[in-house]
Amino acid sequence: MRRRRRSGRDRGAFTVELAAGLPALMLLVFVGITAVSAVVTKAQCLDAAREAALAEARGERGSSVAARTAPAGAEIRLGGDRESVTATVSVRVEVLGTHLPGVTVMASAVAAREPTTLPVS
Repeated sequence: MRRRRRSGRDRGAFTVELAAGLPALMLLVFVGITAVSAVVTKAQCLDAAREAALAEARGERGSSVAARTAPAGAEIRLGGDRESVTATVSVRVEVLGTHLPGVTVMASAVAAREPTTLPVS
């Protein structure tokens, strides 16, 4: 004898599972997009820091060189001593909206200063 299954017993189970799982899936997608955006921004910051350090080591204005390659809204800091230059570029990566907490991405680079030539008398 076969036992018949009552219809309607599992009705709506898929809808409930979808309603519970969809927000978690969307959150996971937003986190993934933010992570990819942060990695790309980190690469841009690193490029800008390298360019700024090299330009400053050659005697040029490193901040103006870095501003061309840095992401929008980046903060560029230059420092160092007589032998080396340190450039740091940092920017805040927003999570798909301005009201959500973001991630601050920072990169730095160091370059040795170019020797200066003294005029021969």
